[in-house]
Amino acid sequence: MENDSPTPAPSRTIVLVGLMGAGKTTVGRRLAKLMDRPFKDADHEVERAAGRSVSEIFADFGEAAFRDGERKVISRLLEEDRPLVLALGGGAFADPATRALVKDRAVSVWLKADLDTLMDRVSRKDTRPLLQTEDPRAVMAELMERRAPAYAEADIHVGSDSKSHDATARSILSALTSETSVK
Repeated sequence: MENDSPTPAPSRTIVLVGLMGAGKTTVGRRLAKLMDRPFKDADHEVERAAGRSVSEIFADFGEAAFRDGERKVISRLLEEDRPLVLALGGGAFADPATRALVKDRAVSVWLKADLDTLMDRVSRKDTRPLLQTEDPRAVMAELMERRAPAYAEADIHVGSDSKSHDATARSILSALTSETSVK
């Protein structure tokens, strides 16, 4: 028998981290609905603040400037009164200053997926500035290796490659509600 009462959840913002294509935005929307919280996508919020796309910011100002603006936007989002579900861009949590902000103010969840799954998902769009190269698979493999130690610092790890986005969201919710150290 299903219980229709709301599932207890942490009172802090939930931040989804992981590589592009891991499902942070899609799963994040579903998780927010399950938790009855607002959902925000950090890349979208950066674009709104800058008045231009992530690709344009990378092209015009470079990755360092993008990361600086991204960190400011994430800091602002983490200070909102109501807890939310926040999907970060793939490189955000790899930045030590951004990672420290998240660890201090939120519960982080690493969405993990294998290389084949990630490549299948990201090949559907050509809006990924870091993959605008002759060998996007090699770039993704290198990003995966380089960023894994940072992602591993997330509070919770959930696989996102072999199940539906809804099932992944439910797995996160289950981990959040059973994690005694998560507040």
